[in-house]
Amino acid sequence: MASSSNSSNLIVITGFGPYRNYFVNSSIEAVKELAKLGLGDNIHLKILELPVKYSEVEKKIKWIWTELKPQLSVHVGMMSSSKAIALEQCGRNNGYMEKDLSGAHPQGGCCLLEGPERIESALNMKGVCKNISWPGVHVIHSRDAGRYLCEYTYYISLYYGSRKAIFIHVPPLSRIITAGLLGQVLQIIIQEALRQLNHL
Repeated sequence: MASSSNSSNLIVITGFGPYRNYFVNSSIEAVKELAKLGLGDNIHLKILELPVKYSEVEKKIKWIWTELKPQLSVHVGMMSSSKAIALEQCGRNNGYMEKDLSGAHPQGGCCLLEGPERIESALNMKGVCKNISWPGVHVIHSRDAGRYLCEYTYYISLYYGSRKAIFIHVPPLSRIITAGLLGQVLQIIIQEALRQLNHL
């Protein structure tokens, strides 16, 4: 469907800054590598680094959807305990008691006081997952994004973005899992998600 709006082919991709003992967060490094690769000639990419702070994340996500109005918002976060890339299906509203870098957590441990308990992405992440194959990298489907800044970001974005958001968890960087490798896998995941989005 053609649109005169500049945002019709805009994809916003976020990663997180440092947290705890991870001075280099693999999520933002992977997103920077993806930005070098691009998603194709007619896709405009905007990348943003999110701080590991609930209040700042809420402001930035609201701004993405009210001001930028992207076709899709893609959020990338690091799962320090994982060696796989996880495609998250949904965000949950309650249970956010773990404190962020400023020592705060959302009021009542809740993303949005009046929000639904769970919001599912408009995209079928299991379907995306089935179509992704990369040597030496496991890509899995997940319905539990961890109830910290990652899932908080996802829920808020699904809410304000009418479910046109996805969340991808990446492992920490290592000798085998490099930022360049993660950028390449992110590229094929997001291209597959966009193919699905175009058929919704």
